[in-house]
Parts: sequence; structure tokens; C-alpha cells
Amino acid sequence: MLSRIADSLFWMNRYMERADGMLRSIKAYYILSLDKSLDDQQSWQPVLEIFTSAQQDQIQLMTSDTEAVLQQLIVDTQNVNSLKVIVTKARENARGVQDHITKEVWEQVNQMYHLVNHPTLSARLRSYNALDVIDNLTRHSLLYTGVIDSTMSRGMGWNFMNLGRFIERCLQTIQLTEKQFGLIGYNLYPNRDIIQWRCLLLSLSGYEMHLKKYRTTQYNQNVLHQVVISPEFTRSLVYCLSRIDKYLEDITSQNPSPENKALVRCFGRLYSNVRYIELGNLNTVTLQEFFENTKRDLLDFSRRLGQCFFSYA
Repeated sequence: MLSRIADSLFWMNRYMERADGMLRSIKAYYILSLDKSLDDQQSWQPVLEIFTSAQQDQIQLMTSDTEAVLQQLIVDTQNVNSLKVIVTKARENARGVQDHITKEVWEQVNQMYHLVNHPTLSARLRSYNALDVIDNLTRHSLLYTGVIDSTMSRGMGWNFMNLGRFIERCLQTIQLTEKQFGLIGYNLYPNRDIIQWRCLLLSLSGYEMHLKKYRTTQYNQNVLHQVVISPEFTRSLVYCLSRIDKYLEDITSQNPSPENKALVRCFGRLYSNVRYIELGNLNTVTLQEFFENTKRDLLDFSRRLGQCFFSYA
């Protein structure tokens, strides 16, 4: 497979995964923003810090203005991480690899593109229909996930697409979790109420699973367990890294060059650090370091992956 094709498949799926994660966060924070009894810790600030490059003073001005936040996150083309910009980039990548994706995948990416570029979208986000708009976009994002899963062949292209998906998903889980634990100073004690964690768990689609699986009221520790090492939670760090491990093995086993072996060792160190972490030993300092180091190592792995397979300098 040409590196250009692998690169486009990787980034098409990575951008679509970023769009999906952003929509989940937008919906969670939008619904919770309707609850006027929430404190400042449930404001839009974490989402704005993750999905925009706005300065802190701009974020402070917007953090309680839901209408302005929706415009910034969904339709503002000045924000390089807005939904409109991300979906446009995904479509550009899909256009270049139409011979390597199915007609259904191309149509779904195209449909998302036309939805976020609809001339009435901005006005509808300012109206009482905003939640309907977010729901519709989320529905199409889920359709994309189902379409690629049911129509794409399991070849080399599929492996690169899933590397993009799970690297992006893992990064989003780290960023969202880091922001929420940062709000309590990374202090696992005293124990916080489940309300403290609703934004995070809803953003990761893990709230219902949490309520069903964890029977104690040690919410701080339970949430940390779920988002870091639970193998059953599809957005936990361990789950995402296990998927990356599988697809990395599939693409490197066919080309065991020294560079690829070094890439596998680089990823193995990252995976082991997360997989075998002792959550009970984490404290205010080491928890913050854990998130920072994991994010740094994952970005480094992604950069080296690009150098090995996409001919990046």
C-alpha cells in the first residue's frame, strides 16, 4: 500500500473519531448546562480547552455562554478543531482514497460534510432546536462507525484506519479525564459525589456502565479504574491501547524492518506503563504525571508511526 493512501485512511478515520468524541462531549455538556443548579466546575471550560485554541481570557468570556460555545465548537472555521473544519478535512482525505473505501463510507462522510455546511445550521444552533441538531449530527457520526465496520474489508487499509481511530480515542480519554481530575487538584481524597463525574462519564458514554458495574461509593477510584484500566470499557486507555497493539502487530508483522521493531518497542513501553499501573499508589503528584507522561508518549508514538509508514520527515 502506498504511504499516501495509508496516510489518508489513517487521518480520515482519526478526524471522524475526533468529530464523534467532540459531539459526545458537546451533548453531555449541553444537557448539563440546562441544569442551573450546577457549579462552575460543570461549565464548558474543559471542552473549550480541549477542542479550541482560544486564549484563557476568550474561554472565560464564553464559558457560561452556551450559544457562543456551540458556534465556536461546531461552525466557526477560525477554530481549527471545530466540527466543520474536522469533517472537511476527513472528506478531503476520503476523496483521495475513494478507490480504497466503499461507496457507503464515502457517502456517509459526504453526508456529514453537507450537514455541517448547511446554510441554516448556525441559525438552528441559536434556536431551541440546538439539541435536535446535536442529536442528528451524533446519529450520523454513529452511522459512519457502523458503515465502516460493516462494509470495509479487513486488509491493510483497515489496520491503518483503526490505528487512527484508537490513537485519537485514547488521546481524548486522557484529555477529558485529565481536565476533570484537574478540577479537584488530582486529589483522590476526599471522595466526590457521582455528580462530579457525570460530565466525564457522559462525554465518554460510560455513565450507564458505571452505575451498573460499580457498586461502591468510592467514586473517585471507581471512575479512575473505569477510564484507565477497565478492559470492558471501550474508551478506557487499556482498551484503546490493546486495539492499537493488535493493529500495529498486523502492519509490522509483514515488514519486520529495524525501524518497525523500534516502533513496536516504543509502543510496548507505553502499553506496559498503563496496563500494569498500580492505581492505589497514585497520589496528587503521580496522577498528574501519569496523564502527562501517557499523553506525551502516545503523541511520540503517533509521530514515529508517521515517520515509519507515511514518509513524514
